[in-house]
Amino acid sequence: MEITRIKALRGPNRWSRKTAIEATVTCLPHERNIDGIARFLDRLNTLASPESILQKKEDGTLTLAHILGSAALHLQRRAGCEISTCVVTRTSDPAVLQVVVEYAEEPVGRLAFDMAAALCNALMEGAAYDMPAAVAQLHELYEDVRLGPSTGAIVDAAVRRGIPYHRLTEGSMVQFGWGKRQRRIQAAEMDRTEAIAEAIAQDKDLTKSLLRDAGVPVPQGQVVSSAEAAWEAARALGGRVVVKPRDGNQGKGVAAGISTCEEVMAACVRAQEIDSDVIVERYLPGRDFRLLVVDGKLVAAARRDPPQVRGDGKRSIRELVEHINQDPRRGDGHATPLTRIRLDKLAIATLENQGFGPDSVPPAGVTVLLRNNANLSTGGSATDVTDEVHPELAARAVEAALMVGIDICGVDVVCETVSKPLEEQGGGIVEVNAAPGLRMHLQPSFGAGRPVGEAIISAMFEDGDNGRIPIVAVTGNNGKTTTARLITHVLKQTGRHVGMTNTDGIYIDGQRIDSGDCSGPKSARNVLLHPDVDAAVFETARGGILREGLGFDYCDVAVVTNLGDGDHLGMNYIDTVEQLAEVKRVIVQSVSPSGMAVLNAADPLVAAMADHCAGNITYFAHDPDHPVMLAHAKAGGRIVYRDGDRIVACEGQFRHAIPLSKIPLTMRGALGFQVDNAMAAIAAAWALGIAWDDMAAALARFASDAQTVPGRFNRFDWRGATIIADYGHNPDAMKALVQAVGNLPARRRTVVISGAGDRRDEDLRRQTEIVGDLFDRVILYEDQCQRGRADGEVIALLKQGLSSVGRVSEVQEIHGEMAAIDAALSGLHAGDLCLVLVDQVEEALAHIGRRTTEAPDACNGTVVHEAVA
Repeated sequence: MEITRIKALRGPNRWSRKTAIEATVTCLPHERNIDGIARFLDRLNTLASPESILQKKEDGTLTLAHILGSAALHLQRRAGCEISTCVVTRTSDPAVLQVVVEYAEEPVGRLAFDMAAALCNALMEGAAYDMPAAVAQLHELYEDVRLGPSTGAIVDAAVRRGIPYHRLTEGSMVQFGWGKRQRRIQAAEMDRTEAIAEAIAQDKDLTKSLLRDAGVPVPQGQVVSSAEAAWEAARALGGRVVVKPRDGNQGKGVAAGISTCEEVMAACVRAQEIDSDVIVERYLPGRDFRLLVVDGKLVAAARRDPPQVRGDGKRSIRELVEHINQDPRRGDGHATPLTRIRLDKLAIATLENQGFGPDSVPPAGVTVLLRNNANLSTGGSATDVTDEVHPELAARAVEAALMVGIDICGVDVVCETVSKPLEEQGGGIVEVNAAPGLRMHLQPSFGAGRPVGEAIISAMFEDGDNGRIPIVAVTGNNGKTTTARLITHVLKQTGRHVGMTNTDGIYIDGQRIDSGDCSGPKSARNVLLHPDVDAAVFETARGGILREGLGFDYCDVAVVTNLGDGDHLGMNYIDTVEQLAEVKRVIVQSVSPSGMAVLNAADPLVAAMADHCAGNITYFAHDPDHPVMLAHAKAGGRIVYRDGDRIVACEGQFRHAIPLSKIPLTMRGALGFQVDNAMAAIAAAWALGIAWDDMAAALARFASDAQTVPGRFNRFDWRGATIIADYGHNPDAMKALVQAVGNLPARRRTVVISGAGDRRDEDLRRQTEIVGDLFDRVILYEDQCQRGRADGEVIALLKQGLSSVGRVSEVQEIHGEMAAIDAALSGLHAGDLCLVLVDQVEEALAHIGRRTTEAPDACNGTVVHEAVA
């Protein structure tokens, strides 16, 4: 078994809406039916139950590829990942299958695939495989890379609200929403929390000073920088004290309730390992409480108890700790509800103060503390007390958060009970924390969890706000770039700041910020991350969907221009137009329930995509009497069609017409394929709620020139001849261009054409078969990049396509695209028409632009071969 082309599908894809690892698997003949492999299932049964790991193909044949996919799924589920999807499908090659397995975290999914392959090899060879070790390794990785409980709770709350999110780092920085409506968090800290407020919270002495000035009860204390000064401060305060770093977190370096010189000086030394400045403050008797304030409101409160054991008269403290740590809720770090208790130096010192050591056996019923502070990160536990908080105490916590300026604030209070005001019981606020941990409120050791994630999301987004901007996705065989540009132009003319991606680049508000083919998911995500964008239009090409899926979860409008005879067939195991339709319809499957799919009714495979759309449908076609159009209109659906010299939009009794003479792109309707593109764009703008007057004004200002739509029927004049430059590169495009050029008057017609080497032989031949019946002169060119073809191979196939046509009277072969253009220009006369099918779009258009604006000169191209029919 050979595994190749492993890739991560990070968005909705051909197989499902879920993230997944996809691999191409080649099976040897004996691996294509494991029922014939002796003792294979017996060996598998020793590792896992067959029901949990096997998924058979519909025909019942079980291949090694099926075992691979099912094992990768099984391993992740055993490691704690909540996933369910595994797809194994055959290709046109009987030895090759595609295996798709959902993942929760990409690194875990990739490792699970590797482990599944090792498992398959072990099964085939009859070797041992350590399944528990593999699961443990996957689980450890999953806990390491997944979002922590605090960030995860906020993300989960956003998902329930329909708010999209994107992890900006491997850590806990997350963006919610898109474009101008985006918000960001870092763990439990909002983007609007000012750095000054965070700095105040980190400086515990400054925090106390501000709170004291505001009349909030805080313990008396002072800052010192040496152990001796710490003891002097403790003596001045009298009684028990707390020693802690001035800038600290998670209870690190904190010693509470100490009173002797040795204790204080030792605590100061430990605190100085974190910060050279140390606070010595009066110890407040009582219990430790954490109050969570979000956006000026108290949303949760918990009592925190320090890590402790209760003696049974039999087991040592070490054994009691080991028993407590077996609780599955306890783990290392912050990924679990509780943290394991550590018998470190501070714990041992705390034990010694109580007259115990780690191996001491405390009497039955005696509680032994392992820490004097109650932080969950050091093994403490939490009990929810939200419903017990007195309104005046809650008001003090809110006041403290506002005074420091923190939007998500953990307020630490020491008092006997939260059911009374602080002043009545001599309690006080001892710390104010930015980015507080949420574990104790989400999954307290005792009591009900609180919806703090929802509270934080509600503080970031108002009710009804999902943080989304309008998204239009455009795909198809031909016309998608022009349609995407036209929709972008309409949106921009109505005042929107539009982000657009297409095969030319990424554009933000009309400015190109990246060049090249940007019709994939990465470019779409770049637009959605941009803070100036309030609408997005994405050309969504086949290649990006196959490579990585979509760069967004849902779109408001999906436009499918056409499929025709298809393109790029024979690549990536997409061998039929029907399979290509499965890929293209991913954007239709991603239309939101309130959105719209705009579909070409005249293309059967496109029209059938309506069955896969959760939203509404608008059909477009030249013929309003097409059966699909008639049925949809009768049912009250939207249709857009051509009625003579105008485009008409219809829904029920509503009719609106736009004259083709007011849409320059169509050349008064002479360019039928541009009429298609205009109808699709009108339907999309209608779905977005664009006013008809604004739409018409925008359409009238859209020019079909090399600046607005480069490579899309760009027209130039050359000494009385007409030059049309277009990026048509498949048979369907050829048909549309031939029809359009045939409508234009010409004394003699010339075409300059090449072909992409990665297309099928029949596609290359078909291109020249189509153009040959209209043109008198054909110039075939070949450039540097032949995409795997040998020199001369593409031209040979193009010539074969010309062998069956009768009109062509002259054929030239030229090496180099610019040389071919020069050769064409040198033979043009007034009244002639030349169609140049460009490959290097920008370079070719710039070359034609220069040649048509300068004085004529001789062609500097090299004629490799010339044949006259």
